[in-house]
Amino acid sequence: MNKIRQLGRYEIISELGQGAMGVVYKARDPLIDRVVAIKTINLGFALEERAEYEGRFYQEAKAAGRLSHPNIVTIYDVGKSGDVAYIAMEFLHGRELRDILDDGQVLSVERILDFVHQVALGLAYAHEHGIVHRDVKPSNIMVSPEGHVKITDFGIARMESASVRTQTGMVLGSPRYMSPEQVMGKHIDQRSDIFSLGVMLYEMLTGKTPFLGENINAIMYQTLNYIPPPPSSANPDVPEMLNFIVAKMLAKGLDDRYQTAKDLAADLRDCRDKLPHSAVPFVVARASLKVVDAVSRMDGGDEPASVLTLGLSPAFDSFSATMRLAAQTVSSEEVDEIAKTIKLTRLGKEGANKAVPPPKFASPAKLAAAVSASPSPENISNGLMGKKAWMLGAFAVLLSIALLVALLQ
Repeated sequence: MNKIRQLGRYEIISELGQGAMGVVYKARDPLIDRVVAIKTINLGFALEERAEYEGRFYQEAKAAGRLSHPNIVTIYDVGKSGDVAYIAMEFLHGRELRDILDDGQVLSVERILDFVHQVALGLAYAHEHGIVHRDVKPSNIMVSPEGHVKITDFGIARMESASVRTQTGMVLGSPRYMSPEQVMGKHIDQRSDIFSLGVMLYEMLTGKTPFLGENINAIMYQTLNYIPPPPSSANPDVPEMLNFIVAKMLAKGLDDRYQTAKDLAADLRDCRDKLPHSAVPFVVARASLKVVDAVSRMDGGDEPASVLTLGLSPAFDSFSATMRLAAQTVSSEEVDEIAKTIKLTRLGKEGANKAVPPPKFASPAKLAAAVSASPSPENISNGLMGKKAWMLGAFAVLLSIALLVALLQ
């Protein structure tokens, strides 16, 4: 078999490896004397299928080529040579994250958060420009020797799925990293990328993906039905706040998941900056999880609660923990709203009111802070929480007693 020496104007220097859709080459652009990476895609389909596929390929490649972000590989050119379409892109010095993980290298939680934060920033930029990656996984993440991260294969993942569907009638991707909506063949948006990134983060923290099985069907079944334990159960260095972040990324329901990668990136940054070695107190980030979920199973309720079904501590299923949280982080009016929400949730179980609007101020960080800090009345009275916290704490105690008495009657 003759080796390819040129693709378009690009002079092939060497073969870098085999990709899912073709060969990846190191090449030189003689016009500007620049080294590039060339990713090839085989177009050897039947005529009708080829025309449709090729049209989609150019459309996706051009869209990806408009992305310009420090955490996304830059696409320079797209073209065709015979039955081979190709994309010329930035040549990256570094290693795939997949290779780093396969080496068994133990990454610190801080470094993991730094890597995933960079990926989230790149995804946020792409999503804001209407591009969904669709195949976020370690082999599509490049890490430079200095720790700079870049996402590759934007625009290609969708074409890869299309090519498989054309040939076999079904969509195959990377089963371990697919979102529930991808498994079911439903419409996907940016939240699917967030789920896939959550799978990758879980693997980086624990050494294994959360959804395992002997075959594709078993993996897909777990993706739809299995709730993995929190990463801290396998890695004691994982802080409780990161358990919440991972749980929210891996939520089965789209509405329970992070809605934007921008919000996710903010929480990852805050979690990284507030690790135990940092001088900044580990208190509050900006993730959003419904307080009503945290308390919806009190007194043996039957409705599922996100906090519990995501493998998090049952300690959050506590009226007193919620009120302690409120005393630390919100105003007296919001304390009243929490209590009202809890009461309405209980009444809802009896049929009085099942539609309870969630408070807007609840967050995993606040719930984590409530349990980890758990300030006692003595600490509050000694002024450690400040005058305002003492007043809110006293108010919370009185309110909790009144509510408990009323509910027990």
